[in-house]
Order: sequence, then C-alpha cells, then structure tokens
Amino acid sequence: MNSTQPADNPQPRLSETMERVFQCLSLGLVVYDHRLRIIHHNPAADFLVEGSPSISEALTRHIVDSRYESWGDELRKALDHGVERRCEQTLYRDPQQGERLLNLLCVPLSDPGSGRITGGILVIEDVTVVASMEKRLAVSERMAAVGKLAARVAHELNNPLDGILRYLNLTLRAHHQGLYDKIDTYLKEARGGLLRMTEIVKELVEFSRGAHTTFDETSINSVVEEAVKVMSEKAAACGVSIVCTLNENVPAFRGTNLFQVFCNLIKNAIDAMPDGGTLTLRTQVGKDEVVIVVEDTGIGLPEEIDRLFEPFFTTKEPGKGTGLGLPICKDIVEKYNGTLRAERRPKGGSVFTITLPLHGGGLIHAPSGPNQPPKEISS
Repeated sequence: MNSTQPADNPQPRLSETMERVFQCLSLGLVVYDHRLRIIHHNPAADFLVEGSPSISEALTRHIVDSRYESWGDELRKALDHGVERRCEQTLYRDPQQGERLLNLLCVPLSDPGSGRITGGILVIEDVTVVASMEKRLAVSERMAAVGKLAARVAHELNNPLDGILRYLNLTLRAHHQGLYDKIDTYLKEARGGLLRMTEIVKELVEFSRGAHTTFDETSINSVVEEAVKVMSEKAAACGVSIVCTLNENVPAFRGTNLFQVFCNLIKNAIDAMPDGGTLTLRTQVGKDEVVIVVEDTGIGLPEEIDRLFEPFFTTKEPGKGTGLGLPICKDIVEKYNGTLRAERRPKGGSVFTITLPLHGGGLIHAPSGPNQPPKEISS
C-alpha cells in the first residue's frame, strides 16, 4: 500500500494484514482526509493518483466528464452529507494509456468514537472490458434478431417484387400492342413497388445497426426537442399542435439512437391524427427511472394491441408503413435496459411510455440539486 502522510494530520498506519489485503485487491482504493489529500492508495489506483497530492486534482487531471464541473465539490458533498456518492461509467483519458471507463464510489469515513467524518475512500473499478463485451453481446443479439427476420423479410419483399414484375410485363405488352397511354400507369405502379422495397430495406438496416456508442453523451431533453423540430413541418401540415413538458432534472445518456425512437413515435402519432389534434411529450424523473411519455388525441390503438411490436405488423394502408418502426423502437429502448409500453388514452388516442432505469443502461445521472420546474414548449 502506497502511503502519503500530511505533516499536520498524521494517520495511523494500516495493520500488516490489511496492508496485504489492499495490495492484492484488483479494485483501486484511495484513502483521503477531510481536505481531500491522499493518505493511502493501493497499486491498482496508481494509474489515476500517481503524482497527485489530492484526489480532486487526480480526478480533474484524468477524468473528462462534463457531468461534474468540480470534482472537489462532488467529493466534499459526500463528506458533508455523510452519504456514498456513485459515479458510473466516467471516462478516463490518458495520452499514453488511452481511454477507460471507470465506476467510482466515494465512501465517507467516520471516527469510531466521535462519529465525525474524517475523510473518505474512493473505490475505482475499471469496467472498460465489461462495457466492450456488453456492446459486442448487444451486436450479436441484434444480428440474431435480424436472422430471425430473414424469412419474414423475404416474404415482404416478394410481394412488391411480384407486383413489379407483373406491371413490367404489362408495360412490355402495352408497348407491343401500341397501348402507349397505359405505359405511364404501369410504370408508376412498378415504381410504387420499388419504393416500398426500398423502405423495407432501409428500416431493416436501421434495425441491424449497432447499439449506442459507449462514450457518447447526449441530453435526453435536447434529443426530444430536436425530434420535435424535425417533425414540426409534418405536424403543421396535418394541423397537429405539439406541446412539450420537459423536466430539467432529466439526465443525459450515452448514445444517439433515442432520436430515432422519438422521431418514429412522433411520426406515428401525427399519422394517427389526419384531421388534426394535440401531441404531448413529457419527460419525468422518478426515484430509479426516467420516463418519456408520447401522447396523442388520434384514432387510438387497434384491437390487436399486443401485436404492435411484432415485425411487419401494421394497421396503415398498403404502402404507408412497413411495420418495422415500433419493433425497431422497442429494440433500441431495450438496449438501454428500458421498456416501451403502448396504452389506449381514456379520452381517445394513444399513449406510448418509455421507461429507462437510472442505474446502468447508458443513462448518466444529472447533477444533484433541487428539482427544477418543467420547461414547457409549444409548437
């Protein structure tokens, strides 16, 4: 166990047994006093604290994470309140060693006699390999899902392909018979079949894309706002007003593909209100989860509500939808260990609810502080 003893605050040496235990641990351990000065650390923590007199300086030097503006303030909060502080999947960056993902746990230490907080322990767990394995596993699971869809895809592509061949044969026959006025109609029908095939292939490609990028960080509220902005022109054309109530304490997340989920749910809601209506989006923070609600006043959900998330199931007119949108949304949400639920709105319409766990799954905890009032946006 490496040890640094501040002259004005001597600390008792660890027992020989504890010294051996600390030396053998694969987890990094750093013991620091109430002024955040490093007192002890084991070899597993060398990469982070070597050459730094204080733990706050060590974290500030190597951890690049916009969630925490001041590591000194974060560590002092744990000591002042006497509570553990957990920071999951923080990004460590070193010019020579590259990037790592670290789980950090700050545990206050108190004097057995007085109960006064005298310092703390920082537990460092390197989860880079685990995160990489989870990413590869997610890709493997996605590829397996694509394999299961292969037969359905062949069927779905075969239907428009038959139609295209039929209309091309009719075009050739019309040309030989001099019926030139029908050629334009036949070619337009063939083109429609090709467009449907293109849509199926495009959505299948989206379905087969990899999971969220490990190191990306995005605000959930900003992604909701961006999706609303993208779909606002379509909403205005259909006479649909959009109201957003966004909780300012909603955390960020790692990845970018929730944008696709929000866009798809908004598009479906607008399609369900051909005569106009109101689309409401809400973000909320619970004790252990984040909830995003997409609610519309449209025609409601079909009787086969349990089939909504089946690939290629659609209630839209032929050529209007592929039936892959909601399965793709569900797949993306589940990669964050979340759920996507569909319900009928009591007064007509539908409600889609996305629930994402605060612990794990890519979400990043928002900075601690008092709850802020929801921000309302209308368009």
